[in-house]
Amino acid sequence: MPNPIKYNKKFDELNEEEKKLLEINKKTIADFVEQSSSISDVNYATRNAHAKTYAVAKGTFWVEPDIPESLQPFFDKEKFDLTIRFSNAQLKIKNSKKDIPAYGFAVQIKDENGGLLANYPLVNFPLFPVNSVTTFLKLFTAVNKFYIKKWSSFFQILFQLLKMIPSLLTVDMIRNMVKLLGKRNDFILSFDYYSVGAYRLGDQIIKIKLCPKSVDKSTGRRQKIKDSLKNYLETNDFTADVMIQVCYDLKNQPINKLNVEWKRSPFIKIGEVKINKDSLLDSRDCSNELLSFNPFESKIFFQPVGKIQKLRDEAYKVSVQTRRKINKLLHGKGT
Repeated sequence: MPNPIKYNKKFDELNEEEKKLLEINKKTIADFVEQSSSISDVNYATRNAHAKTYAVAKGTFWVEPDIPESLQPFFDKEKFDLTIRFSNAQLKIKNSKKDIPAYGFAVQIKDENGGLLANYPLVNFPLFPVNSVTTFLKLFTAVNKFYIKKWSSFFQILFQLLKMIPSLLTVDMIRNMVKLLGKRNDFILSFDYYSVGAYRLGDQIIKIKLCPKSVDKSTGRRQKIKDSLKNYLETNDFTADVMIQVCYDLKNQPINKLNVEWKRSPFIKIGEVKINKDSLLDSRDCSNELLSFNPFESKIFFQPVGKIQKLRDEAYKVSVQTRRKINKLLHGKGT
């Protein structure tokens, strides 16, 4: 294999227009979170994405015994403790039996002393439909405004969605949308989960894929997703392979083109995620609801790479700071 591309901070740099739009977007995120309890009709402030929690569980990451030598410095223990949150991508929490199949599998990795090593918010769709930072920020800002009853933003949403159409028409995007449509009724734990954007692994740049093992896709078809997931994790162990791809050249493994899959980079198994049965935590507990899975809180050599990824840093910070402030006022707790 050729030598991996080394991380360079230029992959993450925003231009001046993008920085200005990000500041506007951060204000709408704070406004959304401040009004989120009434938007979702709950008694706490929610996240401004993946607001609905299905479950929170304890897990373990078991490192592959024959992991490649170049990766061994990052996985110097036999196992690592995990906290895992299962969620839905919608901004508004709805008490419905069927949600759109846009699921989150967020993983928090701790060291032996309980210190944070890395956060990885994985999702069940491998691509992102927008490459333009400007288009994404304008769309996200308009959506936030729409939810807080600024109806005039509806036309801005439509305009930005129209601008997205070309990036939705790649072969990879169409194939994965058709695949998702065919799996729309499948059990949440039967999906593969992806990092979508790239991450650092030291000086290398990687993407992550989590592949569940031996999960029946028809599990819980007649139940609410939250109930089926809870019932499954109370009575079954869950295991998934953790795979990575390494960036060797920017043509086949682009950093800032998120609507295509990485080509010519084989998947390498680095370990397994294991959730033992009956490892569920109380998802309604305030400390669990306030968990942050901001990947930029990770150790520097595990952090995200790319311009769209960079936006998440500021968005996560504003969201969690506002959420914690509001929930402290609502519940009189210091969390």
